[in-house]
Order: sequence, then C-alpha cells, then structure tokens
Amino acid sequence: MTTATGELDPTSKNTAEKILNKGFVSKDSVVRKIWGNTDVILFIFAGAAAEFALNKAVDWLYFTGKLPKDPLARLFSTVVYAQRIIFSSAVDANAAIDQITMIHKNVENARASTIPDWAYRDVLFMLINYSIRSFEILERKLSHAEKDEVFNTFYRVGKRMGISGLPLNFSAWQLAHRRQLQEDLTYSRHSKDLFKQYKKHLGCPRYFLMRQIQALTVPASVNELLLLGSGKPIRPILRLYKLTQRFGLQKTIRNLILPRQYKERILALGNPPNR
Repeated sequence: MTTATGELDPTSKNTAEKILNKGFVSKDSVVRKIWGNTDVILFIFAGAAAEFALNKAVDWLYFTGKLPKDPLARLFSTVVYAQRIIFSSAVDANAAIDQITMIHKNVENARASTIPDWAYRDVLFMLINYSIRSFEILERKLSHAEKDEVFNTFYRVGKRMGISGLPLNFSAWQLAHRRQLQEDLTYSRHSKDLFKQYKKHLGCPRYFLMRQIQALTVPASVNELLLLGSGKPIRPILRLYKLTQRFGLQKTIRNLILPRQYKERILALGNPPNR
C-alpha cells in the first residue's frame, strides 16, 4: 500500500523487508547449530565422501573430469552450497538452489542425458542422514522434532529443485532411506579410484583418520561395502578431542589435522555469513 503522496506505507515496507530477510532456516533451529559447527561438518563431509564413492550414479560426477582430479574439493563445494543455503535468507537460498539446478542442467545438456531423480534424492538423503549422525556422535542425541527440522530443511531444497518422489515426512524418509541404501549403492571401479584419490590428496595419516571417522559415521551397509571396520582406533581419540573442547584446544588440534590446501576453506565453515 502507498500513502497519499505515493510513497510506500511504512507498515507495508517493514512487512516487505521482513519477508525478504526471513531466513530459509530459522536462527534458533538445530539445523543452524549442526551446519555452523566445523567439526560436525567435517564428519558430514567424511560420511558423504564414503557414500558418494558407492553411488551407482557416481559416473555423472566423473563426466566433467573435476571429481577424479580433486574429489575432496568437489565434495567440499557440495558442503559449502548446503551451508550457504542454510544460513541465507529464503530469497538468497532459493537463488542458490536455482543455481545448483542450472549447473546440473548444463551438465545434462553436455552429456545429452538426464540425471535420474533417484540420484538427486540420494544426495539429499546423505545430507539428512549425516547431519543427524554426525551431530549425535560429536554433541548429543537429537529429538524427533529436531530430526524433523533437518528433514524439512532438505525436503524444501528438493522441492525447489523439482525432484520427484520425495518422502513427505521424517518417518517416510527413514523407510525410503533404507531402500535407497539397498538399491542405489555398489562397489565399482569408480569407488576404488575415488578412495585412491582421497589417499593421494590427504596423505596416509589423514586418509587413515578419514576412514576411521567414516567407520563411525556411515550406515552398516556402506561400511560393509567399503570394509571400513569398527572405528575402534579413533574412539579414544574422539573422547580426548571432546575433552579439549573444555579447554579451548580443539581448534589447535584441528589445525594440525587439516590438510594445508583445504585448511582455510574448512575453518571458514565455522563462521558462516548471516549466522
């Protein structure tokens, strides 16, 4: 509405600003706590790296040649996009989602084929699953309502992207996720190559650490395909790492662990914009 002078009514202006500035995820949401915690994000990253390697649609990630050259950077970009969406206004988040959709459409056009919807769903399922698992390993158990928040956030991302066949609630997602793990994963030559590249880019000590984190984080079916083991060697280290949080030493230890070429970008995850 406008005033008699033709100016925008102050009340309407304030309402419009609130709509524009409304967050895609509310500021008090557990989703922001999850995706604003660098350590949790690193566990999400590790779990996704394992499952990405097994996905039957992983050949799409090989098409551009970017994944095998630097798989960690490629996976890191997925994490950065997810965080950007979570900490943006609804308007900016939708713009970021539309950009992701456009990038994938360009790849489809270049390959003259279509990425199946189940492959898109699998990525969303990974983000839901590892968000919950990673936070519960490092912090605390989530309530059912909090798990619903995580699901609903990525459900809205999928709806915006126009992905079909999305489960409508967390309980339905749990069933769909179990089916997805049974039907969409296999150990292939791409799996073998990706883990070879992980080792090359991380070096032996960090590669060992990544596999131990994956052993704790991934579902049993993923663990079986990758022969990750029980993760027992890292459990005492994890307990010690949690103790360092009380004394503010976790950042120092994290800095020693992180690969130099990714350190700056990874540490920036702990200070997302619009936090």
